[in-house]
Amino acid sequence: MKVLLISQGSTGDIYPLIALGKALQKANHSVAYATAPLYKEEIEKAGIKYQYAPPDWEKPVFVDCMRALDRQPNPIALLKQIYRSGLSFMGELIDTIDGLIQENDLVVCSYIFPHFKVLCDRHKVPFATITFCHSVIPAKDVTPDLVPKLNGFPASIQYLWNSFWWRLINKVVDQSINSISGPTFKSRQIPPIKNFISAPADLSIVCVSKSLMQQSRFLESRFAYTGYLRWQSDTNDALEKELIQFCEGDAVPIITFGSVSFDNIQDIMSRFEKNWPKGQKIILQSGWAGLSIQINRPEIKIIDQVSHDQLFKYAACVIHHGGAGTTASVLHAGIPHVVVPHLGDQGFWAKEIIRLGAGIRLSKKHWPERLYKAVQRVRGDLHYAKNARFCADQLSKESGSSHAVSVLESFVKGK
Repeated sequence: MKVLLISQGSTGDIYPLIALGKALQKANHSVAYATAPLYKEEIEKAGIKYQYAPPDWEKPVFVDCMRALDRQPNPIALLKQIYRSGLSFMGELIDTIDGLIQENDLVVCSYIFPHFKVLCDRHKVPFATITFCHSVIPAKDVTPDLVPKLNGFPASIQYLWNSFWWRLINKVVDQSINSISGPTFKSRQIPPIKNFISAPADLSIVCVSKSLMQQSRFLESRFAYTGYLRWQSDTNDALEKELIQFCEGDAVPIITFGSVSFDNIQDIMSRFEKNWPKGQKIILQSGWAGLSIQINRPEIKIIDQVSHDQLFKYAACVIHHGGAGTTASVLHAGIPHVVVPHLGDQGFWAKEIIRLGAGIRLSKKHWPERLYKAVQRVRGDLHYAKNARFCADQLSKESGSSHAVSVLESFVKGK
């Protein structure tokens, strides 16, 4: 079958669908990937056909958008900011996708754009979404974030409580998106968003580990766990030599905040420099935030983009933001975590890492001052390393990409 993949955002939104695309091709399906030109080279290097979709932004504009997201006080405000950022190109994006859909037998889209289902329905093409975190899926036994839990109450009361709040949040999310994008939707004859949380598509793939994550009693059968979808960029041979020389056979802490960007970066990194002990080696991946230091310190190595699998071979522990993709990479590497959540579902992933006993959490407000003690803690307690290794062993038995392909094939066959 011919499959169209659609995603927008940072690398954490793009790479999982590259992994899915490769798995679909391995199963003899034809795949095209529609996204912004920023990712065209990476997609084509993976051997997947690229299809243009707006916006025509350079990387600094994406970085500015991530910085704006980091300022949002809660998940609803964050979602509204995402749609607000897309207003300038939303109409063109809808028109572009509408022109691509009819050539395909299946459309798979990241969860943030469920309104494309209307276009797929018009062309009678099956539509599925990809969800990177299971905390946003309504479930009887899960209380939504920021809502008090009724611990100690009978299960039936807790189920009613949780169901009520999921229904309310669903309505609030719908209203929030429609208040921003409603006029654009209307101009393209797309009805207002309805059931963004509870029914984004007839099938929604949840690409997290089935064995490690708590599987909840979803309120809708349309959601299906498949396991992680992971794609890695090419190995950098020159950097490999540098890392070997720098580490000298020892594992060292590594900081990577991925595509997260934030204000006052110079002040934050100055505080880090001041509080990181001299002579203690650490690697900083600059990422979208542009992590750097102002004083030459040979024990602090700054690197640019490189695959997680290549980099984390040298890690004693990984200090990261708790993004879904980075969390998955550290789990697969079997290394302890120090999670510094910044936005969105990153706080939830920090909780999951703590639940698994594979790491600890630091607040983003004070992490530069508290990082060294946190690193000493996770390196000094063997339980973190043992639990992290257990997670990696469990993940080695899973194949999220091939499972996702099977789920999608059954979905289309049943249409």
